[in-house]
Amino acid sequence: QVQLVESGGGLVQPGGSLRLSCKASENIFNFNSMGWYRQAPGERELVATINVGGRTRFAESVKERFAISRDNAKNTVYLEMNSLKPVDTAVYYCAAGTSSLSTDPYEYDYWGQGTQVTVSS
Repeated sequence: QVQLVESGGGLVQPGGSLRLSCKASENIFNFNSMGWYRQAPGERELVATINVGGRTRFAESVKERFAISRDNAKNTVYLEMNSLKPVDTAVYYCAAGTSSLSTDPYEYDYWGQGTQVTVSS
């Protein structure tokens, strides 16, 4: 069973930055896409995803502020979040799947436990 472990969440002031990490228990080359989702009260929404080739896809609301990257040697995916806003407050989940750059959460096979991000003054 693949395990994904997120870290890096916390409390940050508006305008601040955080970097989330997702460490996989196996080689992330096995997954065509590694994604970050978030969930506040309501539906889980895609924040960003990256495929094996390094192509990325972002939610419109974060496109100019967040970056996603992967370190294949460390089996780790990162989400760099800048200019954070209170509306970014959510539990952030890492996910791994075989469909390239999918926005559909049902196309991700493995999920982490989530890490809380709170943006507040």
